[in-house]
Amino acid sequence: MTAKYELIDAEKANYAIVDMCRWLAVSRSGFYEWRERPASATAERRERLKVAITRVFAEHYETYGYRRVHAGLCRQGERVSPETVRALMRELGLVVCQPAPWRPVTTEAGDGHRIPDLLGRDFTAPAPGVKFVGDITYVPTWEGFLYVATVIDCYSKKVVGWAMADHFKTPLIEVAMDMAAVNVSFVEGAVFHSDRGSNYTSEAFGRKLDSMGVRQSVGRTGVCWDNAMAESFFSMLKNEWLNRFTFATRDKARRQVVRYIEGFYNRRRLHSGLGYQTPQEVEDRYLAGQSVA
Repeated sequence: MTAKYELIDAEKANYAIVDMCRWLAVSRSGFYEWRERPASATAERRERLKVAITRVFAEHYETYGYRRVHAGLCRQGERVSPETVRALMRELGLVVCQPAPWRPVTTEAGDGHRIPDLLGRDFTAPAPGVKFVGDITYVPTWEGFLYVATVIDCYSKKVVGWAMADHFKTPLIEVAMDMAAVNVSFVEGAVFHSDRGSNYTSEAFGRKLDSMGVRQSVGRTGVCWDNAMAESFFSMLKNEWLNRFTFATRDKARRQVVRYIEGFYNRRRLHSGLGYQTPQEVEDRYLAGQSVA
């Protein structure tokens, strides 16, 4: 009966109450009595949860699906099931902005090259500073492309190094590596993995890694899965953030890239692969454990 009363209440602006009561075979007196009842505890809780869900969704720039929203609510002390969160998000019409499933462009492999693949698609690491992945992408602006190079620590998934310029030459990725060396301690024999772009396989970049005591690793030609972690980050950067904007200048694009990396991704975005923690939390927890030991 409650469902019928809720339907009448929702449609009262479009149809006469007397007609809807007749169509649904309920009495008008019963409907008005139902409207005067105080809200049930369940209904009140659902309304409170809607407010909390909307807040978490908005605070994370509409990038969270129901699982991450649920994790965010749990971190705030809310006890609620993921399916309840999912249902309420549907009621609220909250549509998430998420990367489309990532697919390789080609699976043509080229195995004959001098730099080995030391990761073999294993993007896990026992500690920070052991394995890194990197890549370059571009952001279109009215001034031309802004090129973005990143270095990601495989342990925490944190972007520990980044650089931007109007070119994608070797100095760009060297600047990103220098930032990474400042932000995390490289262990002896650390590995940096990338695709086989000409800048990454250049002799100059090879000498740079040698001077840092870092072993170089590259994937096979045309096999995007071999650098999936780096590719996945750029997918998130563009689909969750940059695709919302049209940039007049490289400077404006640069500010949004920094805002995403340092203001959201590293410190606020919950990662399912990290047990719904942020990269910064994972790194901090490791370092705290080491200091206690």
